[in-house]
Amino acid sequence: MLGALTQLSELLEISLHCLKTRRSEVTQSQNSHDLLIIGGGINGVGIAADASGRGLDVVLCEKADLASATSSSSSKLIHGGLRYLENYEFAMVRKSLKERELLIEAAPHVIQPMAFHIPQLPHSRSGLLLRAGLFLYDNLASRKRFGRSRGIRMDDDGPLNSAIRHGFEYWDAQVDDSRLVVLNALQAKKHGANIQTRTECTAIEAGDQGWSVTLSNKDSNVDTKLNVKAIVNATGPWVASVEKNIVKQAAAHNIRMVKGSHIVVPRIHSGKQAYLLQHHDGRVIFVIPYLQKYSLVGTTDQEFTGDPDQAEISNEEITYLISIVNLYFKKSILRSDIVYSFAGVRPLIEELGKDASSVSRDYRLELGTQPHPLLSIYGGKVTTYRILAEEAMNKLQGIFPDMGPAWTSKAKLPGGDFDLPENLFGQLTSRYAWLGPDIISRWQNSYGTISFEILGDAKGTEDLGVKFGQNLYQKEVDYLCNNEWAKTADDILWRRSKLGYGFSRSERTSLANYIEQSFPPS
Repeated sequence: MLGALTQLSELLEISLHCLKTRRSEVTQSQNSHDLLIIGGGINGVGIAADASGRGLDVVLCEKADLASATSSSSSKLIHGGLRYLENYEFAMVRKSLKERELLIEAAPHVIQPMAFHIPQLPHSRSGLLLRAGLFLYDNLASRKRFGRSRGIRMDDDGPLNSAIRHGFEYWDAQVDDSRLVVLNALQAKKHGANIQTRTECTAIEAGDQGWSVTLSNKDSNVDTKLNVKAIVNATGPWVASVEKNIVKQAAAHNIRMVKGSHIVVPRIHSGKQAYLLQHHDGRVIFVIPYLQKYSLVGTTDQEFTGDPDQAEISNEEITYLISIVNLYFKKSILRSDIVYSFAGVRPLIEELGKDASSVSRDYRLELGTQPHPLLSIYGGKVTTYRILAEEAMNKLQGIFPDMGPAWTSKAKLPGGDFDLPENLFGQLTSRYAWLGPDIISRWQNSYGTISFEILGDAKGTEDLGVKFGQNLYQKEVDYLCNNEWAKTADDILWRRSKLGYGFSRSERTSLANYIEQSFPPS
C-alpha cells in the first residue's frame, strides 16, 4: 500500500511538472511575435499596417499617444515639395507626387486638394524659374485629382498688399496629420496588430532565437517581456538614441534635429486657397486656411538640441513668421493675435556644409542583421510614409520569406471607402439631418464612413449622451476611448480632433473627469 502511494505521489509530481512546463511553453508562445515596431508616429503605424496586412504578427509600442510628437506638428500638407526642386531632388519630388495621388484616393475624408498661390515681389524668385519649376511639378508624375499650375493676376480687392500684381497657382493637398496616423493604426489593428500606447521599450537584448524585449506600460506600471524575430526602430528624433542607448549599437547615421514651428491666428483671408510666401532669405512660408476660423502659418527651420518632447516656438521664430505675413498681406497680425503655436523636431540625416533648410527630407532605411534583424528609419515625411513602409517591408522579405506581397497602394484607409465627398455628405444628412451641417461636415472629414458605425441608430442628440462642448458628445468620446486609443482629454481635443481650440478650461476639466471615471487605466 505504501509503495502504491509513493508511486502515485511520483506520478502526480511528474504530471505537475509537465503541466508547469506546458504552461511555461504556452506563455512563451503567447509572448513570441514576428515584429516589434517602436514608435507610433506616421512611419511606425504605416509599417504596422503594411506588415500586419502581409500576415505578420505585429506589436507596436509608443511611449506616449499616437502622433504625439513630430507627426502632429507638421504643416498639415500632402505635397510633392515644390521647393525641393531647387536642390535638384527630382527623384524625391516625383516619389512624393506619386504618393500624393495614392493617398488622396486612400483617405479622401482626411485629405483634400487645395490651391496654392505664389505672390511675386521684387525679391522673389524669377518668374521664368518658377514657371520651369511648376512645369516640372505638373509633369514629374501623373495627375488625376489635382489641377495644373498657371499664372494669375492679383486685384485690388484681394487680401494681398497692393504692390503685388501677379503670381502663380499650383495644387497640393491638406491633411489632418494626426488623424492620418490614427487611421493607419486602425488599419493595422484590423489586420491583427497589437497597438500599445503609453508603453515604452525599455530594454532590448539578444536571445537565442531573436530579440528579448521589455515593454513598460506607464498607466499600469507593468513590464511585459516579449520575444520577437525582428525590430523596426521608427522613433523619429529618437532613432539614433534608441540604437545607442537601448540596443547598444552604434547609430547608422548622425542625426541633425531641425525644429519647425507654426502659429495659428484668426483667419487672415476669406478664400479657400493657401499662399506660399517667399522670404528675402530664400525660405518659403505657408499661410493655410485652417479649421474654417483660422490661418496656419509656418514653418521655420531652426537647429535644435535637447529633448524633442520639449520643443517650443522661440520669440525669434514668432517674429520671423509675423514679419513675412505682414510683408504680403493687407491685414497685419500681432503677437497678441496668436491663438496657438506648436513646434516639432524633424530628424534629418546630417549633411555637412548645408544649412537647415537645404538638408534633404528624404529617408534612409538601415537594416542590420547582427545579432538579429534591426531596421532603423532615418528621415522621411508625412507624404512618403506609405512607400517608406512598403520599402521597409521589402527589406525584411528575407527575414520573413512567407509574408504576403505589397498591398497598400490600392487599399482604402478606414472610413475612406466612398466615391465623392458630396455624396457621403448627402448620405449622412439623409440619415442624421438632426446633427446639422457643421457637425456632419466635421464627422465626415474625421471619420468618413466610420460615422455610420459610431452613430448607429441614433435618432437625435438625446441619443448621443452628455455634451462636453463644441458639439463633442459622449457617444463620440466613448468611441474614441474604446477604439482609437484615446486616454486623456488632450488625446481627443488635439490629436483625434482639433476641438481644443474652442474648449473652455471648465469644459476640458469635465471631459477629463469623465474619461478618468469611465475609462480608468487598465
